Amino acid sequence: MDPTAADTATTSAPRKASPATPSGITLPPDQSLPATVGVASVTQLNNRLAEYLTASEMKKVKEAYRFSDEMHLGQVRRSGEPYICHPIAVAEICAEWKLDAQAIMAALLHDVMEDQDVQKDELIERFGAPVAALVDGLSKLDKLEFQTQVEHQAENFRKMLLAMARDVRVILVKLADRLHNMRTLDAMSPEKRRRIARETMEVYVPIAHRLGLNNIYRELQELAFAHLNPMRQRTLAKAVKAARGNRRELVSKILDAVKVTLNNGGIDAAIQGREKSLYGIYRKMRNKHLSFSQVLDVYGFRVVVDSFAECYVALGVLHSLYKPMPGKFKDYIAIPKLNGYQSLHTTLIGPYGTPVEFQIRTEEMNRVAEAGVAAHWLYKNQNAALTDLQQRTHAWLQSLLDIQHQTGDSAEFLEHVKVDLFPDSVYVFTPKSTIIALPRGATALDFAYTIHTDIGDRAVSAKINHVSAPLKTELRNGDIVAIEVSDDAQPTPNWLSFVRTGRARSAIRHHLRSINRDQAIELGEMLLEQALLSLELDAKLPQAMLDRLVADTGAKSADDIFADIGTGRRLATLVARHLQGLVESPATAKTEETHSDQKIKPMTISGEEPVSSVQLAGCCSPIPGDRLMGNLRRDQMLVVHTSDCDTARRYRAKEPGRWIDVRWAHDHASRSNCRIRVLVNDEKGLLARLAATINESDSNIVHVGMDEGRRDGPLTELRFTIQVEDRVHLARLMRNVRRVYGVERILRDRS
Repeated sequence: MDPTAADTATTSAPRKASPATPSGITLPPDQSLPATVGVASVTQLNNRLAEYLTASEMKKVKEAYRFSDEMHLGQVRRSGEPYICHPIAVAEICAEWKLDAQAIMAALLHDVMEDQDVQKDELIERFGAPVAALVDGLSKLDKLEFQTQVEHQAENFRKMLLAMARDVRVILVKLADRLHNMRTLDAMSPEKRRRIARETMEVYVPIAHRLGLNNIYRELQELAFAHLNPMRQRTLAKAVKAARGNRRELVSKILDAVKVTLNNGGIDAAIQGREKSLYGIYRKMRNKHLSFSQVLDVYGFRVVVDSFAECYVALGVLHSLYKPMPGKFKDYIAIPKLNGYQSLHTTLIGPYGTPVEFQIRTEEMNRVAEAGVAAHWLYKNQNAALTDLQQRTHAWLQSLLDIQHQTGDSAEFLEHVKVDLFPDSVYVFTPKSTIIALPRGATALDFAYTIHTDIGDRAVSAKINHVSAPLKTELRNGDIVAIEVSDDAQPTPNWLSFVRTGRARSAIRHHLRSINRDQAIELGEMLLEQALLSLELDAKLPQAMLDRLVADTGAKSADDIFADIGTGRRLATLVARHLQGLVESPATAKTEETHSDQKIKPMTISGEEPVSSVQLAGCCSPIPGDRLMGNLRRDQMLVVHTSDCDTARRYRAKEPGRWIDVRWAHDHASRSNCRIRVLVNDEKGLLARLAATINESDSNIVHVGMDEGRRDGPLTELRFTIQVEDRVHLARLMRNVRRVYGVERILRDRS
């Protein structure tokens, strides 16, 4: 059961010990399940299971059903259906994947521990340890005490993911459970629908994609989109329906031409036309700032051939029929995706200049593309070529266990796992030409930890394409990477500011935590001394100053502060700045003038500091080139504002002693978010021209919005969040936008 289940059950009868037949249904003497229960089709489930389970396995499944029905007797869902309909529906989804009897039994029993206080020992006695372990992995932790809902939710996910790492059937049943809950989400309140849909989009959709369960991935994505953005979903559905009729003739023409051309080339292929999902269209419109009419490739075609070689022959034949679009070819056969997906992707210029996407694959690749890791059960008797997929899946699941061993708490564990749960990847090579897949944005140090934790811990530098490079260098597709190590090297807190993968981050934190406390204290003292000397302060602090520091930070002792610095929990620079304020202004300053007379050197930031230590204020969104000031909070987090920020000025007037001057480093981070407001004439095509101009100015649009309530006659205000390198880059971009026909005014948004 997932977080939706507690909301779907409205009535729960106390657990009954009576062995009476549940629901008043007389069970047949054979291994069949009862014909119907409420609106759930037990007959259909029975027929599906009979296709591949033995008589003895069917008997065990029947026993699990009877027990589940008895436990849920009197319990109903929000929709008014008997609750037993839900476990039956989950089991039916699992039966479509032909999961084994133990998984089907777990699907039928997945809520009995959580809802009806059935103990794990009882399940072991009745149904065996494997089934009990699956059910336990699927059960939430409602009986434990948690300080926050976030901590509660994180611990639930941690338990589920770790159970998945030990037995992948846990997540398959879990996804089936979530899918049925999403299909029946209309009975929930709008607020709960949005919460559950958002959780589905953030966690379950990426997991389904990571495991290659593309059918489930697409359906969960569509259902979540419909509940998160119902108006947009309905509008797009209406537009697609209208376009479907207009483009039917075009699709038919392409389909006929492809069939004839492939037949003439001697290729026997199954060709299927397919329509892009609504969420896929919406995502493309949003990311590329297109109107619906500009998303021309609403339709695509899938070509399924008999052999590996015919994939490439078919590609050549199609390229002879229509011209390929440059840069729109991807070979996922030679380099499969992380989830095992294999296919050739190409986009061609079809009739009337319409882009048409083709996917070319074998029947075996098509099975894996649709069922992913579940294909192990679906085709295990026919297909012996899935071992590579199974090995990759096992390696990823094993990495979850590694992260668990290195992670301190459940929220941190979930943070690391979420980092790895997204589809975009970069593919690099070891010196021996082994392909390594990493998340986009990964660095050479991430590569080192992917090879082995020991390599990462001892890394000192990298060679990328045979050229020396720092460990923080971001990797690109096709890079050849070698790591240079030293026995004297060890992880430093600074590494956490640039690594991208959850595995690397958890390994670094694990190493820092595992440092002997005495060593951590010694390292922390050394780092703080260096930071104090850089501020031209005495590195040897008097006891009174240490006592004041301990009181201000809430730590138990000075050694705790040193240990935190040594293990990366605190930045030595920020602690030193705090001490600088105590040394030069023991009493809290009363006025801003007093503060301005202090000769405190500005602190330098690069924009790559950990967000737990340095944050750029959202009110003014500082970018490189801005004059800065920072609020040094008592927990030693530095919040950086622009020097002309109204919000910062108000807070500084109240507590001037906690503000310091800040400046950008010369090697600052390459991009920062910035907000601009554009006052425009409300005319067709203007937004597309603006987006094109911003793109040509070498900037990326993060967000765009329009305030309908803010109009000045015929003018409309558009708001953009863009990424720029610095103030010079922003000024150049604003000049270019100002030249766009229809733009009346542009300014940087500092509100």
